[in-house]
Amino acid sequence: MKAAALTAPGRVETIRIPTPGYGRHDVLVRMTAVGLCGTDLAVVGGARPAPRLPWVLGHEGIGEIAAVGSAVRHLFEGETVAIEPNYCCGRCAQCAAGFTSGCTKRVAVGLDTPGVLAEYVSVPAEFVHAATREVDPRDLVCAEPLAVARTAVHRSGVRAGETSLVVGAGSQGLLVCLCLIDAGITPYVREPHEGRRALAVSLGAVPAEVTSGAPGEGSDTGAPPADHVFETAGVAEAAAWALRHAAPGGTVTFIGMSGAPLELTAHELVRRQLSLKGSLIYDHPRDFAETVALIEKGTLAPHRVLRAEFGLADAAAAFDAVGSTPGKCWINLAGTGGTG
Repeated sequence: MKAAALTAPGRVETIRIPTPGYGRHDVLVRMTAVGLCGTDLAVVGGARPAPRLPWVLGHEGIGEIAAVGSAVRHLFEGETVAIEPNYCCGRCAQCAAGFTSGCTKRVAVGLDTPGVLAEYVSVPAEFVHAATREVDPRDLVCAEPLAVARTAVHRSGVRAGETSLVVGAGSQGLLVCLCLIDAGITPYVREPHEGRRALAVSLGAVPAEVTSGAPGEGSDTGAPPADHVFETAGVAEAAAWALRHAAPGGTVTFIGMSGAPLELTAHELVRRQLSLKGSLIYDHPRDFAETVALIEKGTLAPHRVLRAEFGLADAAAAFDAVGSTPGKCWINLAGTGGTG
């Protein structure tokens, strides 16, 4: 079968690999679409080194069940599914407490185990979520990053009537904006890239004034101090800007990850009485299952953040486009042929 893989540092190619087998507790999924994000770019660029080469990429996947393991009772051949690509162990203290995002034995698809950018993948049935056949695949392919965004908004504690600010309007920031708007909260958005900022505004966000430069530079007078700030860019300048624009007593929720220290002293933290939160992925299975159910309702329409579609044969071009495309890039595997 065909797959998109990292074959050398910075090089993405379509290769042929064996069709995977599957165990009693697994399902074999015929992949139909895969979304791309900054984590995938980190693997391609070497910031998160692949365990070996070639390395199949991608973790935001949907498809149809092609075969079901003998011990699986809740999934059936032909069902449309979304893959939850973080396999918690289910046995540690964190998992027992429902804090599966904190599982120290968690296996991340595309990072610790090969990804889903292939014609077929084998997945533990516990991490496969069925959806109605009527669901728009363009919405369903957004399920994983939407689950990240919804969980962060929930963990933040933001409520209707509170001022919110989203720093960064990449695909994750755009989905956070959608979740806030769906909750009846109109967010300000801080994004220096004109195309991304315009896309956020088209979804219903209000722009904070930015004249030029990277996050943290240029004019930043367009938004009032916010009760809740969501940092989604994962760069030091954006984190500093987010901290500066939290209101006294406000909460800053970090979704993006930067290796730089935060520019905040303990004195300032106490004086301004800020609350800082980190939100990593989501907790299994509730957060992902609830996200799929929301997508099935058809009201949120996360496909509005999709902007560039590619085929499997054009995977290299798709990865090249991720950094510059306003909105989300995705790969449509439907109709790419048999296993070969």
